[in-house]
Amino acid sequence: MATWYGWQGSNLLLNVNVQPRARQDEICGVQGDALKIRITAPPVDGKANAYLIAFVAEQCALNKSAVSVISGSSSRRKKLRLQLQKPNLPEVLRAFC
Repeated sequence: MATWYGWQGSNLLLNVNVQPRARQDEICGVQGDALKIRITAPPVDGKANAYLIAFVAEQCALNKSAVSVISGSSSRRKKLRLQLQKPNLPEVLRAFC
């Protein structure tokens, strides 16, 4: 059983470790009980959070408004909420199960 994600109705909750200022944007894999994501944005003035939301939304084929940071906005360790139509793990994340 994966510990890096959970469900709240049809909302997918993801535990993520974010590495800002990376060379490229990528979902690296599971690191402990979180999904490691590298992004190129700097951790300044909320830019990394906005960039993370846009990157995750694009990877999961969602609108940016369907992705939100629900905890850890000023930390590398965050919890994201993805509002999905039905409780089905997005294809890009299935490889990490």
